[in-house]
Amino acid sequence: MKLKHAYLLSLLTAGLFCVVASLQAQTPAAEAPKGEAAPVVHEKTLWERIREGGWVMFPIAACSIATLYLIGDGVIRTGMKRVMPPQHVAAVKGLFRHGDYVGAYNYCKTNPSPFTNVCRVSVGLLGEGKQVVEDGLIGELAKENSQLNTYISYLSVIGVCAPMIGLLGTVTGMMGAFSVLSGSGIGDPSALSGKIGEVLVATASGLFIAIPAFFGYYVLRNRAIKALHDIQDTMSLLFRKMPYDQFAGAHIGDEALYAATPNWVGHEEQQPHGHTTNA
Repeated sequence: MKLKHAYLLSLLTAGLFCVVASLQAQTPAAEAPKGEAAPVVHEKTLWERIREGGWVMFPIAACSIATLYLIGDGVIRTGMKRVMPPQHVAAVKGLFRHGDYVGAYNYCKTNPSPFTNVCRVSVGLLGEGKQVVEDGLIGELAKENSQLNTYISYLSVIGVCAPMIGLLGTVTGMMGAFSVLSGSGIGDPSALSGKIGEVLVATASGLFIAIPAFFGYYVLRNRAIKALHDIQDTMSLLFRKMPYDQFAGAHIGDEALYAATPNWVGHEEQQPHGHTTNA
């Protein structure tokens, strides 16, 4: 709940910032001294500045929405209550203390989370020996790491693409500015300033999206790394002094086993002397 509240608070703060910026843009100019005509100054609103950016503002707006969503989703995904729910850790520790590894496997299977997924795979491999268990644990940690970082990595993509989109708007705006300049010269400064405004707004908007996207990417990536290290530490504590020799040949879990004895083993005694079987 605290993460959701923090996320909503950040959205409200951003909305308040936009409203304040819009109000400041609409603030009327100061009155002229008495006896002089007041200068006519048109202060552009925030929406007018956005429209001034041209067509490139549409993909930049999509990037901004995606950035907000990915940051909020990443904060929730990498939270300890999502990665290692305290009730899951406590339940698995209790089952391990009582030696109920079948119960621990079933509990992990019916209560999926990154922690229980790693624990379920490790418990299911107890009959194969310590080395196989450790290999399976590392493999499952890599899988969970991939799932945690799938959406987070898109923030890096946005951080790279948003300035490029803004640069594209800059180039098209400059092309339009030179086209206006070549057609009407400097006699129509309003048309030329509109094109220059498109150049500046597009560039600034791309950077405005890229900075928080990169910041969110590195923060969330570090949160994911820390969460996986916490899982690994807890698993090392659970499997410390594990009596692997007492699990030799045991199969814990309901996964189907497909490996069987080669079909030619039973026929070796019936084969002629010197005949080699091709596996």
